[in-house]
Amino acid sequence: MTPTPTVPDTLRKLLPASLTAVSSGIELCKGERLFLQRQRPRHMYFVVSGEIVLERMGEQGDTVVLQRVRQGFVAEASLESGSYHCDAVVTTPGQAVALPIEPLKAALATDPTFALRWIGMLNAEVRRLRAQCERMSLKGVGERLLHMIETEGVDGHLRIGSGLKSLATELAVTHEALYRTVAVLEKDGVVFRETGFIALARDQKR
Repeated sequence: MTPTPTVPDTLRKLLPASLTAVSSGIELCKGERLFLQRQRPRHMYFVVSGEIVLERMGEQGDTVVLQRVRQGFVAEASLESGSYHCDAVVTTPGQAVALPIEPLKAALATDPTFALRWIGMLNAEVRRLRAQCERMSLKGVGERLLHMIETEGVDGHLRIGSGLKSLATELAVTHEALYRTVAVLEKDGVVFRETGFIALARDQKR
């Protein structure tokens, strides 16, 4: 772990200077497990680039993706937990910032302005998770995909750095079903693909 050369603007605006001073940068290597289920949390991680997914084994032995992060904090709930409830797996290489949990907790307890900013960040994550719950209630693969592009994409573009197979896991569908659906939507002019993205066709944007 080495000092990070730069702190992203979003993180710099959120954190007090005392926390950016003790933050460290880490390289994310594909396939690496940043932390494991039942380990004691010692750092809070902020993804700068790349992608991390939180996953654990389901009752049927399949992998369940709980969170996918391309930029932002990973496992915010671990701040008040004695152990992680899942594994953090790097699916796309990149960089992250690690914040020691104890100084972070102390800052939240003593800096009301920072605490309010932190609450605002958590509220935004709650809104994202509500959209995710709404998406899981949709039955069609195409409906789920279009919902994700509209709610989590930027200007109709959804980043898929780790590919459609990883995206299928997040949508809770088979990758074969997603490949077929994307092919049909592309043929019908509803979506198009470009390097690292899947996007709504211009005349489909609302």
